[in-house]
Amino acid sequence: MSLDPAEYTRLRMTAGQLSHVPGVGRAEIADGAVRLTLPPTGRHELAVIRIARQLNAQLPRTHPGHIAHPGADLEDTGLGRLRNPDLMVFAGKALESDQPALLPHEVLLAVEIVSRSNPENDYHGKVRDYAAMGIPFYLIVDPRTGTGIVHAEPGYTSRKEFVFGDTVAVGPWTLDTGGLLTYA
Repeated sequence: MSLDPAEYTRLRMTAGQLSHVPGVGRAEIADGAVRLTLPPTGRHELAVIRIARQLNAQLPRTHPGHIAHPGADLEDTGLGRLRNPDLMVFAGKALESDQPALLPHEVLLAVEIVSRSNPENDYHGKVRDYAAMGIPFYLIVDPRTGTGIVHAEPGYTSRKEFVFGDTVAVGPWTLDTGGLLTYA
């Protein structure tokens, strides 16, 4: 589903304003609405750090010049979507741009650490959106259950489930999930 460009521009301005409100996490745009996320918890952030560390150790070999980085936005104006994955793999040079967000063709992997407050977003909305954007790999890590899923292109028809403690292939990378913690 795409969104009227004028409506998306209005939503994008609103999302930008809300992102500066103290105590608000991040703003996303999906399904014609701005959605606010809660700030992440410690174990959520620890999972991001541990996954990024493993990916960044492998990227010089598999994709020189690429980084695993949290905090960037991902935007597809044609689809009317603004998402902020917990972690993405992309060329480090993309951060030299003045663009407010990464474009889908720049991203090789999106990673989401499932939150307690809105797990459906990671399992349904973002699967749909990242597949439509053409992101080759989408990794879902769920600290609520100690499980995860690796989605792969095309259209995320390939889906591999894992439990914390497994060593899992995510495209050309290998992740040891033994250091991931469930929520207390």
